Amino acid sequence: MERTLIILKPDTIQRKLIGRIIQRFEDKGFKIVGMKMIWIDKELATKHYEAHVNKPFFSSLVNFITSLPVVVMVLEGPEVVDQVRKMVGNTDCKKADVGTIRFDFGLSIQNNLIHASESKEDAQREINIFFKPGELFSYDDSRRLTE
Repeated sequence: MERTLIILKPDTIQRKLIGRIIQRFEDKGFKIVGMKMIWIDKELATKHYEAHVNKPFFSSLVNFITSLPVVVMVLEGPEVVDQVRKMVGNTDCKKADVGTIRFDFGLSIQNNLIHASESKEDAQREINIFFKPGELFSYDDSRRLTE
């Protein structure tokens, strides 16, 4: 089973879309194995966006991601990295496929609601940035719960 990191960005929080977006992942059958609301500080944002440090849009990325709390979560499932990327859609919501999260809810290239890991390697690195050992869970959700 693969795991991937999702960040529901400040615009998701501001627009009260948390539940609607999480529902899509659950409807697809992915398992949430970790989730929390945090306020990303500049140091954590810099670590997360280290690949973009020397790009002209880096400051706006950091300013945006640190402007309000975010929800970070780890999803688990077969081929979850690629499947989630398809569900999320193009970074530029104007170029996103119909039916993707960014097409349906995104407002601009910056206000695109969500971050999803781009590769298995990125997912592992990003999960380790946002989650400590013991904050992720393995569980069997196929057995029937009883009273």
